[in-house]
Amino acid sequence: MSDTHSSAANAIRMLTVDAVQRAKSGHPGAPMGMADIATVLWQQFYQHNPANPDWVNRDRFVLSNGHGSMLQYALLHLSGYDVGIEDIKQFRQLHSKTPGHPEYGYTPGVETTTGPLGAGIANAVGMAIAEKTLAAQFNRPDFSVVDHFTYCFLGDGCLMEGISHEVCSLAGTLKLGKLIAFWDDNGISIDGHVEGWFSDDTVKRFEAYGWQVIAGVDGHDPDAIASAIRSAQAEGDRPTLICCKTTIGFGSPNKSGSHDCHGAPLGDDEIALVRNQLNWPHAPFEVPDSVYQQWDAKPKGQQSESDWQSLFEQYAKAYPALANAFRRRVIERTLPSEFDALSAEYVSACQQEGADMATRKASQNAIGHYATLLPELMGGSADLAGSNLTLWPDAKGIQEDPAGNYVFYGVREFGMSAIMNGIALHGGFIPYGGTFLMFMEYARNALRMAALMKVPSIFVYTHDSIGQGEDGPTHQPIEQLANLRMTPQLETWRPCDAAETAEAWRQAILRQQGPTALVFSRQATQAQARSAAQVANIAKGGYVLVEPDSAPQLIIVATGSEVGLAVTSAQRLAEQGVAVRVVSMPSTERFDAQSAEYRASVLPAAVPKLAIEAAHKDFWYKYVGTEGAIIGMDRFGESAPGGVLLTHFGFTPENAVHTAQALLATTNGDSNG
Repeated sequence: MSDTHSSAANAIRMLTVDAVQRAKSGHPGAPMGMADIATVLWQQFYQHNPANPDWVNRDRFVLSNGHGSMLQYALLHLSGYDVGIEDIKQFRQLHSKTPGHPEYGYTPGVETTTGPLGAGIANAVGMAIAEKTLAAQFNRPDFSVVDHFTYCFLGDGCLMEGISHEVCSLAGTLKLGKLIAFWDDNGISIDGHVEGWFSDDTVKRFEAYGWQVIAGVDGHDPDAIASAIRSAQAEGDRPTLICCKTTIGFGSPNKSGSHDCHGAPLGDDEIALVRNQLNWPHAPFEVPDSVYQQWDAKPKGQQSESDWQSLFEQYAKAYPALANAFRRRVIERTLPSEFDALSAEYVSACQQEGADMATRKASQNAIGHYATLLPELMGGSADLAGSNLTLWPDAKGIQEDPAGNYVFYGVREFGMSAIMNGIALHGGFIPYGGTFLMFMEYARNALRMAALMKVPSIFVYTHDSIGQGEDGPTHQPIEQLANLRMTPQLETWRPCDAAETAEAWRQAILRQQGPTALVFSRQATQAQARSAAQVANIAKGGYVLVEPDSAPQLIIVATGSEVGLAVTSAQRLAEQGVAVRVVSMPSTERFDAQSAEYRASVLPAAVPKLAIEAAHKDFWYKYVGTEGAIIGMDRFGESAPGGVLLTHFGFTPENAVHTAQALLATTNGDSNG
């Protein structure tokens, strides 16, 4: 091991232990153990430009074992990114660029938010899918404008998590040859040595997935690491796992090789011993100029980007239409200029057609239409394409056509959702993926991460209520809609017919700054009559669908398949002389974002309110108040035909009218008292 390599790697180690000690919390062990691997990768192979972290043809680096975040922060700082020594000193402090786990959008050069173990490798698989598919769509002979690797660091914990099985299996099937993962095989997790709870034969496991596995690499031998990376880069048809045997806490005389250094500061006395052990005589947070010069990646990075830019300029002359599409989709990340107007025309056309259908079918129609406008739409389903109706006639699976636009994810709801986030983060695509609403539970963490990062993933959920029917309570969502709606920065739409479905898809695509959940019915719904103004108001998330001739005495609020029930119930109440306004609220989050004046005009405080939704009723108290009424669910469903269940649980005009009458009687009694 050369002195230059040692000093470069030890700079990572010492920045880590000093930052963790200053913060009084953190995980020094993994960065100290992986410093040699990171040094070889970043100094000899990693294609990037610190002056432009968003250069489109950069390699992607994902730290799946995100608790070792100081490894990444040290790499970014030393390489020349806008992460200064003061940022390192502010590790884990409020509003710093160096939060406890890497967070996308906080730190230049951090490609994704990691922390939940296994999520990072799933994101990396998504990035590798995006790279391979973009290359197939845009590259031409002599013009490899998309040509980069995705590197991912993994710990034992990542490999224990079930999501790693889901996504690594799919990565092998898809032959993602430019995905290279490094397993930090240090044999330690928080509880101690892993033999008692992690005895898998990881080599055989990944070979069974169809990966190239390079086993037995000394993670502290720069030459062995470099040789393994070269072998990985040379393998075109298989992703590669490089198994690096390392010592956690390398350089710590008393704590290396032990879980004692996994998730706690080393302490001042031990850090003094580390300095001596590593021959690092410098003060805390002090790095010699010679080491900074060795690490500085800006000149090489700027040259790499300049060379690519020259290639792209030649490409643009040879293939101007492709180059324009690439600029829009990948560099600028904008929608076609005509999309807004053309998509609005489609919503109006759906309204004019007025066809009754399940909203999942209306969704399929919308996908098929919008796909003609958006070549970047990348679809998928977790083995439910025929039920979710996520396929459209011109969809092409990337398994058969690398330049396709659809991923058959198999039964991998969590993996699919996290992979979608990786595709969205990479750029060039708008990913969506479908499953039953009930199985959102399997993917919950990926939705939360999408919301945390504000990435434009579109999650499609069908079979949205007890109306799902005979499959019974295991497949019938109750509390899931409330869960989605309470997730910050996630926008949820549950449309009632084809026009609302088209608008929901339109808004999900236009949004771009955050994920969307689109929730659709299995059963048919009634097309609702609307004026042009009402069609325009769908985009506000909640609007007056039916207005009585006189001032409303009651407001019924509903979503999705229950809107038709609300309209029918309002008509029956009108026959009894009760003036009822019906409010359709396909997106509560979008409605809540409107002005106070608009919200009050739709739901005036003085008018009694009845909410109807075949989901958990507690969510609706925020709109109807404690004095209002709710027809909803407060228990699990049953197995029976959907119509039978809806009647059994009170989703009928008769029950709605009875509940409304009781509410009005109570309200009038209170007001008269």
